[in-house]
Amino acid sequence: MNDVRGLFDLSGKAALVTGGNSGLGLGFARGLAKQGADVMLWGRSPEKNTAAVASLSAYGGRVEARSVDVVSEDAVKAGMAEAVDVFGRLDCVIANAGISNGSPSFVELESSIYHELLATNQHGAFYTLREAARHMVARAEAGDPGGSLIICGSLTVFRGTPGRIHYGAAKGAMASMMVGMAADLGKYGIRANMIAPGYIKTDLGRSRPQGEISATDQIFTERAPLRRVGRPEDFEAIAAYLASDASSFHSGDIIVIDGGWMANIY
Repeated sequence: MNDVRGLFDLSGKAALVTGGNSGLGLGFARGLAKQGADVMLWGRSPEKNTAAVASLSAYGGRVEARSVDVVSEDAVKAGMAEAVDVFGRLDCVIANAGISNGSPSFVELESSIYHELLATNQHGAFYTLREAARHMVARAEAGDPGGSLIICGSLTVFRGTPGRIHYGAAKGAMASMMVGMAADLGKYGIRANMIAPGYIKTDLGRSRPQGEISATDQIFTERAPLRRVGRPEDFEAIAAYLASDASSFHSGDIIVIDGGWMANIY
């Protein structure tokens, strides 16, 4: 394999990706692995974990996976401690795990659906990032500063979407938390950023067979300036960049990757 890592070389770095065994999470993890990072994946499906480890191991780094449910604060604490023990350190943590449970409208949004989503998308991300930050701060105080905390956001941070109001609320909360983290943790050399994807073709919330074109696919393809839906592989490079030393002055930002959707007024 030719070494094409260049600016985004992650050799010697270790990363953790929650929800990393499929979809966008696997896209993030693949970008890290391609650049030489050791990667820990968290996912609830042992079968998907095994398949993801096999696919990422082809890039030559160490890849591990654990079945960790980020809804559980205790599970996150134990999982983070184990990841640090396995790799010796964590240089990058991506809070990506999330669910998408819809509601027909705001007035029909049941409290159970609202709290179920926030438990994973907001509280689970908080537990993950807080434990990662604790490790990185302790490492900095021991004389080894630095680290990258990344949150998977959404265009719902910027625009409303019927049926996904609670989803937008969780992502909006995490966007606010991200800028606070950037301000609070910068003195330790720790950076915090959010990646806000546009419409990406993954299994999250899928209700039709793989490959079948949905009405949403059609609308996005027609209206997005780049005339296609997004794919997990479109997010490999941004994950590698934000994990690398090339982004050492980049913090407190929401990076939109949406095929130009937000730029199009029509």
